[in-house]
Amino acid sequence: MEEEKSLNRNYPEEVRILEKEGREFILVGTAHVSRQSAELVREVITNERPDCVCVELDAQRHKSLSEQNRWESLDLRAIIRQKQLSTLIINLLLASYQKKLGDQLGVMPGVELLEATKVAAEQNIPIALCDRDIRVTLRRAWHLLSFWKKMELLAIGLAGIFEKQEISEEKLSELRRKDMLSELIAELGKAMPVLKTVLIDERDAYLAQKIKAAEGEKIVAVVGAGHLEGISKALAENQHRDLREIEQIPPASPAWKWIGWSIPALVLGSIFYIGWTRGIDTAGHSIFFWILATGLPSALGTLLAWGHPVTVLSALLGAPITTLSPAIGVGYVAALVQAYLRPPMVKEFQTVREDVGKFKKWWQNKLLRVLLVFIFSSLGGAIGMYFGSYKIVSALFQ
Repeated sequence: MEEEKSLNRNYPEEVRILEKEGREFILVGTAHVSRQSAELVREVITNERPDCVCVELDAQRHKSLSEQNRWESLDLRAIIRQKQLSTLIINLLLASYQKKLGDQLGVMPGVELLEATKVAAEQNIPIALCDRDIRVTLRRAWHLLSFWKKMELLAIGLAGIFEKQEISEEKLSELRRKDMLSELIAELGKAMPVLKTVLIDERDAYLAQKIKAAEGEKIVAVVGAGHLEGISKALAENQHRDLREIEQIPPASPAWKWIGWSIPALVLGSIFYIGWTRGIDTAGHSIFFWILATGLPSALGTLLAWGHPVTVLSALLGAPITTLSPAIGVGYVAALVQAYLRPPMVKEFQTVREDVGKFKKWWQNKLLRVLLVFIFSSLGGAIGMYFGSYKIVSALFQ
């Protein structure tokens, strides 16, 4: 028989104590931007001396919180080769938002989670990182959004990064008391229900399952206040879910793969047909047009990003080839060339979290300029590919 109780412990309402099958689960709901939450976490762990401390972190986020110099050790060229620049951009935007918020609150987001791991280590208590890999969570959310919802989400994110609005003292007080990240996700969930499903509901189930799997009879779990209800319900009802189902990234639609390869096939087939029916010279003109249609916009985008002259040339020559192969994009080619020719300095890695929120710094910081080269050259190549393929295919009917 499961029972939720407060016992005679002098804890605030954000601490919930549940018993299930002879085990005790002490859930500590925190605000991720609160020094008071960090102090509460230390108090509960010290008083309870649990068999295990569970925290709402995965290995990636734990490393990000505990290693303050993580940007300095970033291997940019390896990230480009692994085609992970999109993930890097998202992480930088999140880090910038956290930095801006932390500066106004006087405490960095996630300090209470890091405090939980520190206290547990001090008292030789085993630690369990119970959250799903943040990269899986973000990619699941991204894959499940429609194209227009993705654009809407990016617009909201960029607006928040460059917004200069000051937070009032009343709002600051509210931020310190509540898990505002969960509230923000809940608000986004009204317009984009899939976000709430992936970022809140799935993680509630995942966290509850991992907390139950922790070893020991007394477990302290430190989680965002927005997860308290969902985790409590899952523990109380003894819900079980196959975690493999929500640890997988949804595969890309076969339709997108078909489109990705059909455009190059259509362009090459059209050029071959033009050469067969109208002569080699006419086919040569079509090939030259494709080179200009794809190469010039990509090179122009690279130029607008203040790319090195050789980088601009690599975009001009690379776009006509890469646009015919979905396996690699011109943005990665241009970004890799730019990273070799204009490698970022250590100080630019150190200031990147501040610089990413300043519009002009995207051109001044060499790390951000590599990302800008990637974005603008990719955009130019995509525009040129669709325009060039339309003109070449339409020439068949003239």
